[in-house]
Amino acid sequence: MSDTINILLLGSGGREHALAVKLAESPRCGELFIAPGNGGTLEVGENVALDENDPEAVADFARETGCGLVVIGPEAPLVVGVADAVRAAGIPCFGPGAAGARMEGSKQFSKELMDRAGIPTAAYGAFTDEESAAAYVREQGAPVVVKADGLAAGKGVVVAATVDEALEAVHECFAGAFGEAGSTVVVEECLTGPECSLLAFTDGKTVRPMDTSQDHKRALEGDRGPNTGGMGVYSPVPIVTADELAQMQQVMVDTVAELAAEGIDYRGCLYGGFMLTPQGPKVLEFNARFGDPETQVILPRLKNDLVEVMLACANQTLDQVGLSWRDEWAVSVVLTSAGYPGSYEKGKVITGIDDAAAMEDVTVYHAGTAVNEAGEVVTAGGRVLDVTALGATFEAARNRAYEACEKIDFEGKTLRHDIGLRALKGRSAWEA
Repeated sequence: MSDTINILLLGSGGREHALAVKLAESPRCGELFIAPGNGGTLEVGENVALDENDPEAVADFARETGCGLVVIGPEAPLVVGVADAVRAAGIPCFGPGAAGARMEGSKQFSKELMDRAGIPTAAYGAFTDEESAAAYVREQGAPVVVKADGLAAGKGVVVAATVDEALEAVHECFAGAFGEAGSTVVVEECLTGPECSLLAFTDGKTVRPMDTSQDHKRALEGDRGPNTGGMGVYSPVPIVTADELAQMQQVMVDTVAELAAEGIDYRGCLYGGFMLTPQGPKVLEFNARFGDPETQVILPRLKNDLVEVMLACANQTLDQVGLSWRDEWAVSVVLTSAGYPGSYEKGKVITGIDDAAAMEDVTVYHAGTAVNEAGEVVTAGGRVLDVTALGATFEAARNRAYEACEKIDFEGKTLRHDIGLRALKGRSAWEA
């Protein structure tokens, strides 16, 4: 019997291209199907037209194509229970069921679970009516953070500098700006310090933390402008102390233990978004899947066979697997369409990807791309490409990433030129 297995990967972004590349490298990978995929995933597998948010359709496709593993990239399929349907069909799945996905799908659920587990996080209140939320905002004062409870596609979070801003954010949620996601509103204290992401593989019993990474959310240089899905990222994070890392790793272990204690079987990736406060690391949020663009710097540094690790998570044998990391630094710069995160045009022809990818230790991950009728790669989203480079030093990786970015061109190409600069200056760069 062949040792290879067919794999179905759900999603269409830069995270999914990075996952697809790493899965395809494994000697265990047979046919790799990506639903729906993008212009880059075409090169490592077969893009298929399949509704990633339809649990039964996904389970049926995986069964019909003989898949031995289903990997769920984005949060929406997790929240609607795709992993539950796949497991019910007897197919190993990387990704939590709907119960575990509530860690991302409901900020109130996540905060309450952290309370029960004694996980350090921001003080908060959760409300289902505007009047109560507004009263809490006035009582707490500003700055304060207002969050729509449910999935709002990376939006729905406002860091309000004034009470008026906070009241407006509360009103927007209850007025239906985020649909059902805003029917409950969480108001949190505003934490200060550098942010840091720590992702972990888990099979619901064993937890294997990955290495640290730090995203740059703001659209403009100097961390100004609106929040985006991420403009650049690096790994590891040089400003994290050994003590902070140990505390964050313990949080991931404690969180999975609490999930298990409450009867939630969580298999997949748990993403901890932390603020490194003066009182120690505190959790800003949990996500129920790999981060984007964090995946694009974490996976190139992972030495393990990703198929083996994901199967161990799916089959609850992760205690038999240890993670091993490359010593190099990784820096990824995101190339976006002009206007992002607002409105932008699609269909711009992209040149130079092959030239950039031909550079040593450079990988170009497609995020929002498609292939037109002429066979040209064109823009098809706000975040278009993730240009990732490895280097022996942080500066070497950073310089190589930007050198590769210069080789790529499309009309309206936009990027931040300061990814990682702050971290090079050390912890003091975050202190007022």
